[in-house]
Amino acid sequence: MNFRVSPFQQNRYFWLAAALGLLLDQLSKYWVTHTFSEIGDTLPIFSEIFHFTYVINTGAAFSLFSGGVEWLRWLSLLVSIGLILFVWLSPKLSLPEQLGYGCILAGAIGNGVCRFINSHVIDFLDFRLIQFPVFNLADVFINIGIVLLLYAAFFPVQGKTE
Repeated sequence: MNFRVSPFQQNRYFWLAAALGLLLDQLSKYWVTHTFSEIGDTLPIFSEIFHFTYVINTGAAFSLFSGGVEWLRWLSLLVSIGLILFVWLSPKLSLPEQLGYGCILAGAIGNGVCRFINSHVIDFLDFRLIQFPVFNLADVFINIGIVLLLYAAFFPVQGKTE
């Protein structure tokens, strides 16, 4: 007998990474909005190095396209739907591919939810030592996903993952 494995089971680490990443992103943004009383408030973790700072971003990463929330919300939705369909219709992906695409989906949905609900994204990770723009966990997951996909492209896994 030849039973077809469901798309959820076949690429289960994709779904797990996406769900876990989205949960962590949304919980962290909830924490920020309920911990800080106003935008601009900051909590030094390592003084002059790393703070939690409550800011809003109406653009994309690093405040690019500031004020472009209208088309960015739809872009997040299209990317999310595209990733879901791609993985749903794909044969079994390698573990780094599953985790990479799952992290990117978590980030796209995480920031997309903010754009649809709030018309902005909540950022709070503030590395002051290198004067880096404030960002959030969704941004972190997207970057982790890109690194994992680059790894998968340059170091393909032989055989099936488990």
